[in-house]
Amino acid sequence: MQAPTFSLGVYCGSKIGHEPAFGEAAASVGRWIGGHGGQLVYGGGHNGLMGVLADSAAAAGARVVGVIPHTMVEREWARTQCDELIVVDTMHERKRIMMERANAFLALPGGIGTFEELFEVWAWRQLGFHDKPVGLLNLNGYYDRLLGFMDDTRAQGFVSDWQMSLICHGPEVAPLLTHLIQSAGLASAQGSDKI
Repeated sequence: MQAPTFSLGVYCGSKIGHEPAFGEAAASVGRWIGGHGGQLVYGGGHNGLMGVLADSAAAAGARVVGVIPHTMVEREWARTQCDELIVVDTMHERKRIMMERANAFLALPGGIGTFEELFEVWAWRQLGFHDKPVGLLNLNGYYDRLLGFMDDTRAQGFVSDWQMSLICHGPEVAPLLTHLIQSAGLASAQGSDKI
């Protein structure tokens, strides 16, 4: 396996969700990463969107790095087929390692854990702990109300235009991923954007 040209950190649900489009999007992200010579860095699970994402990335030729707390390994939630499975003690370690190992970040649909990871990596960027692009896949309007709420916080003076500019979002996989990788100053390997 050739060395990956970029490393994308992806946050997403450990459940599959009710809409088939969510699983299809996770698979598309995995295929895009593999088809463009990249590496996936994710939470190391085999369930839900996480499992679909990792399996699709691996099948498309991507190197897959999972980072997972040992308590989740003990519950048999880990995807043991990862090229590299990093087992840590705490969620803080998990997020720190994912932040260090990725060139850019993407949040797919998910629940509380996905939201928390997204907001932390976004907050770390505005604090200057990293300068890596952060993206949000707003599939089928999943994040419309969250983005509307963030607009409200800006209108109320708690979030600035600059802070909002630190996250990009869109409804389609290929344009959003292309933007993230280019914003990271990286060129992906030639690959088809037909996903």
